[in-house]
Amino acid sequence: MTFPPLVPAPVRVDVDATGAPLLLSSGFRLAGDAATGDLARERIRARTGLIETAGAAHPVVELTIADGAPESYTIHVDSHGAQLVGADSAGLAHATATLTQLLIESDAGWMLPAVDIEDAPRFAYRGVMLDVARHFHPVETVFAYIDGAAALKFSHLHLHLTDDQGWRLELARRPELTALASDSAIGGANGGYYSREDYARIVACAARQHMTVVPEIDVPGHTHAVGLAYPELAADPVISTTVAEDAATFGGGLPVPGQPYTGFAVGFSSLRINDDATYAFLTDVFGELAEMTPGPYIHLGGDECLGTDPADYARFIARASDIVRATGKTPIAWHEAGSAAGIDASTIGQYWGYVVPQEGADDRARAFVERGAQLILSPADAAYLDMKPTDDFPLGLPWARGATSLADSYDWDPAAIIDGVGDAEILGVEAPLWTETVVTLADIHALVYPRIAAIAEIAWSPRVHDERQWDSFRQRVAALAPGWDAAGIPFWRSNEVDWR
Repeated sequence: MTFPPLVPAPVRVDVDATGAPLLLSSGFRLAGDAATGDLARERIRARTGLIETAGAAHPVVELTIADGAPESYTIHVDSHGAQLVGADSAGLAHATATLTQLLIESDAGWMLPAVDIEDAPRFAYRGVMLDVARHFHPVETVFAYIDGAAALKFSHLHLHLTDDQGWRLELARRPELTALASDSAIGGANGGYYSREDYARIVACAARQHMTVVPEIDVPGHTHAVGLAYPELAADPVISTTVAEDAATFGGGLPVPGQPYTGFAVGFSSLRINDDATYAFLTDVFGELAEMTPGPYIHLGGDECLGTDPADYARFIARASDIVRATGKTPIAWHEAGSAAGIDASTIGQYWGYVVPQEGADDRARAFVERGAQLILSPADAAYLDMKPTDDFPLGLPWARGATSLADSYDWDPAAIIDGVGDAEILGVEAPLWTETVVTLADIHALVYPRIAAIAEIAWSPRVHDERQWDSFRQRVAALAPGWDAAGIPFWRSNEVDWR
């Protein structure tokens, strides 16, 4: 056996070509860490249908936690059993994900090859984003999204909770937001929102899979829905040429104050920058959100404020980042916020420009690093999972330099985009999914897979690695198809891959 079909590619894999495999056809037993055992049991059963069987005669899959680098793990498999050792519970969970990919169905039943693996992530932050504002997605859909992402070793779930089309999170301090601003969505679809209990369930589901929830309240733009609940906080829409063209191209009409917005246009809305009531609002919103969110981050947005005066924008971002920081959380903001001189220096920037930066986007992103913070890389023409994978694909949008193929999603390096920003300055990588055209879980799966696997490898695997190249990846990702099929994931079968 050559390098096994694992995605993301582990740091080191030694295959014992002469060693007998571990046969699981007669059953298996789990031993060791009980919490991870539950996850391993679920993953093995989902992939194979095998159920853990008591009795000394069955081979043991042993789960152990020992010291090591964060999220790292080792695996040893021989004909007698499998030993999975994680440096922490997250590392051990990642080991179970790798073990599940190692499973091979043969004439003799399910088996594991004789192998030794050592592995650890390149970046600490390996994120996926789900926009639940353009179209609302129920809790069960979020759970399914978490399951798939965790199986590829993603560590963070970024939830885009608010936008012009709707507010999606219940807050006790501001109940009008869900009472008056949650019913609409793009195209006139039904809206919705997460209760506080729903949000807690999402956080718990993510935590069980060792993923951290990063909630986003996008301000000062993308806030038309806020004006439905609090008209006194909303500035009048600014209908620029860009907004008018977007409305004409994609439909949905132009925004009207006090009426739900169901179109595609962006960049027309803003909170009132110079009103103290705005900052009282942010203090309530970010404060309660921080209490509900155990993770270290709150995303404050800051993108596409096309009608906001630059000086006003800078003042707002500075105050908003201070408010987030005062909650004890680290702010994250889209790269436009790098232009705000007074922004809290700890604020992490998220770059969403192109692989080849344009119009100074790299300068604004680099400003976060110059202040002492780090960056998350999400280049739209490579990492945005809502871009059409082909020109004629029925879902997605084409604005990021046209269709984004699987090869486009794979063939880039986070440390080669912004001059002066290397691995040490990069917190991680994130793959966003905006949902203008995405209504169902099947829609999500059709756009996300297999490109999510490409982003997973970029975020996890070493840049210098014999297998970190396109020809290897396209062969390894093909082997994931049976598992995705078994999980009921209707993925896009790109003609770039010879699928199994």
